[in-house]
Amino acid sequence: MKTELVFLMYHELELPGRPLCRTEPGYVRYVVTASNFQVQMEWLRTAGWRGLSVTEALTFDRGNAVAITFDDGSETDVTAAATILKARVFGATFYVTAGSVGNKGYMSSPQLRQLSDSGFEIGSHSMTHRYLPDLDDACLRQEMLESKHRLEEMIGKPIRHFSCPGGRYDRRVARFARQTGYVTVANSRARVNSRSSDHYALGRVAIMRDISLGDFQNICRGRELWKIELRDAIRGAAKRLLGNRIYDSVRHRALLRSR
Repeated sequence: MKTELVFLMYHELELPGRPLCRTEPGYVRYVVTASNFQVQMEWLRTAGWRGLSVTEALTFDRGNAVAITFDDGSETDVTAAATILKARVFGATFYVTAGSVGNKGYMSSPQLRQLSDSGFEIGSHSMTHRYLPDLDDACLRQEMLESKHRLEEMIGKPIRHFSCPGGRYDRRVARFARQTGYVTVANSRARVNSRSSDHYALGRVAIMRDISLGDFQNICRGRELWKIELRDAIRGAAKRLLGNRIYDSVRHRALLRSR
């Protein structure tokens, strides 16, 4: 029985001829092409791995498997990702930013209901995608509770899982998640999860645009995640030193210069 699983984190998928929801470099680096996503999912299938939702993954009894998660609620969740996943009988959890539903490039309410009705798990990615540690208690509660209620109204099912915008996380997020009825919180720390993991601090590994298939395979196997976590720890220290807003501005300028 496998006691550890990697949780993969995806965002929007890129389709030929379709504009992305956003075009700044810091966003695009997280956008995987639909064709590459299909290659990754096909490798999992042919290698005998399963793709699971968060609820399925937390049983830790599925042999070789990964949890597949998507953030934001892009329209490609339903038009591309769901089709690729269903063809391989894979599960997944889609964390949706409730306030973006119906906006250009994002799922509409009927599309979200369609995604849920087709068997995929829906979670919350907050109300407006603000960085949660920057908020006071009242705003933090609103981001978590209002998004939960709004998504539940759209799909007619309980919303039990939450992921943190930008991976920004602190212990208040865990506390408010418990209080508002969530059973898990996912961040973006690159580590495996196990039966002993805190369900309110689940790690996930971001699958980036330029990842090779070999690196993807290593991530799924939990290999060398310490390298990613070390890189993220350095970035985390910079975020704490500079603050989220200044850090994002500095990173944006650096990415523009590197293009």
